[in-house]
Amino acid sequence: MASKTEDTYDYIVCGGGTSGCVVAGRLAENPEVKILLLEAGQHNKDLENVHMTGGWSNNFDAETDWNLVTPPMAGVDNRQVKLSRGRFLGGSSGCNGTLCIRGNKQDYDDWGLEGWSGEEFFKAMRKKQSETFHPKPWFKADKESHGYSGPLHTEPHDLAPISQLLLDSYASQGMPLHHDMFSTGDVAQGCGHVPRTVYQGLRTTGADFVTNKNHRGNITIKTDTTVDKIMFTKQGAETCASGVATQTSDGRTRTYYARKEIIISGGAYCSPAILLRSGIGPKAELDLHDIPCTVDLPGVGKNLMDHLIVFMFYETEKKGLTNDHHVYHGSNFDKTYEEWKTKKSGFLSTFPFGSFAFARLDERLKDEPLWKNAPRQPGRDPMGLTPFQPNIEFFSTECYGGPKQYDQFPIDNQHAFSMIAELFAPKSRGSVTLKSADALENPVVDCNYLADPLDLLVLSEACRYGNEVVMKGAGTRDIVKGSWPSNLKHHSYTTREEWVPYVKEHATTCYHAAGTCAMGRKDDRMAVLDEKLQVRGVSGLRVADCSVMPTLHGGHTQMPAYGIGEKCADLIKETWRMAGNIYPRI
Repeated sequence: MASKTEDTYDYIVCGGGTSGCVVAGRLAENPEVKILLLEAGQHNKDLENVHMTGGWSNNFDAETDWNLVTPPMAGVDNRQVKLSRGRFLGGSSGCNGTLCIRGNKQDYDDWGLEGWSGEEFFKAMRKKQSETFHPKPWFKADKESHGYSGPLHTEPHDLAPISQLLLDSYASQGMPLHHDMFSTGDVAQGCGHVPRTVYQGLRTTGADFVTNKNHRGNITIKTDTTVDKIMFTKQGAETCASGVATQTSDGRTRTYYARKEIIISGGAYCSPAILLRSGIGPKAELDLHDIPCTVDLPGVGKNLMDHLIVFMFYETEKKGLTNDHHVYHGSNFDKTYEEWKTKKSGFLSTFPFGSFAFARLDERLKDEPLWKNAPRQPGRDPMGLTPFQPNIEFFSTECYGGPKQYDQFPIDNQHAFSMIAELFAPKSRGSVTLKSADALENPVVDCNYLADPLDLLVLSEACRYGNEVVMKGAGTRDIVKGSWPSNLKHHSYTTREEWVPYVKEHATTCYHAAGTCAMGRKDDRMAVLDEKLQVRGVSGLRVADCSVMPTLHGGHTQMPAYGIGEKCADLIKETWRMAGNIYPRI
């Protein structure tokens, strides 16, 4: 049995995912402090399907996945949706789409929180010591939007021919080309290229902040260790977070203690679950599981948001446009795998997403009664967005593929690609609740998809627009044979009403969960955190991951997750710098 002294650290970070690794790595820049990083899953060092970007889907439906599944949801025809999340060091940064899409600066201005304006948060996401951007001659980068000396290596993606054609189609359908628009945060309608968290054939992840050349001796990483709950002590009238109770994969329990602070970085599903097991959350819910209430915070686990996406697959008879032949035709997959093993190049060295676009839908929806009659704030549309924020995103795959239900592979020398429509600013809200007080049992995650009719309106119109891009766009209108698989006929849909049943049947998660431990102002009773990421009602406890987002930005969550980690570390350093000058300014 280890002594309490051996199990005591200055900071304990609960969760070794994207944000948690950043927090731990940054705090460790002071060699005088001890940091403990706890991760429920295994270390990532020997996980080939993390380092080999194209192996992403092999991390799902396995021990490297949290294997969360929603209950049946009425808005999507009572379907259940699988919510895969990375359960290993680096978390979902080790199995996501590698996309660096930061959103629009107005998204963060809308939070109305000190220190979190669009300019301030974009600065955190492009921190010079965070990103190392590797340009390519053809890519017109906005140099000031990138960093060049950090652990996170990024580069533009070399498009397959089908994606180049889609850029032409986007532009001809009202979305002009801006190469680096997904880094600058100031284009609401346009198309462009997306930098990826990939370099020299390898995926780069949050774990790179605490491993290999960035591992410091003052960080202890404990994997296969699940956080059960936070322990508290009383200091006068104040309730202080003082320890973390854990369970290891072999069933042992152990408590670790923190001298200064504890940071929860479990993500939008697990962070609220840790708080709830710790007695922080709606008292009535805690009573259901006989958990004593430490702080009655009604917002814990509420306000769950996600971006819904809909895949639309098309077949082309023209060879050489897609990348299907590398993986589906004959024995080519073995050759493709061998190329990655020996050269770290080829299809498996990157993620098969293609070109991207943002769009507004004001004009397309202006005559829809639901849109016309919906309440709105001055200067904003019914979704709460200004004219400077996109309603939707389009992106494509460079071959057939997606979540596991897409299993009609083009094996007989056939060629397929997809157009994907993504809903921004969803009105529907879901929840995370406990199934039991057992830390080894997943929480209940009800995303409540398409509960609000405006979400269905916008997403179905997005599908109609995306189909028009493919079928009428300058680059692709002459290459489509029909929908893939052939029993679908969406390529011929012309009205939004035709898309509604398709959306309900096919809408799925984009893995952009957020909002369940939201920051807010003092007068917001549903806010779980203040603007410094501190949990209300206790001291020494913060949350740092996408659960802190009050509203979901119009982008992808990877870069905000890194930015939140950077912001949290800076806030902690500032707190303790003021208290005892333990962190120099860098």
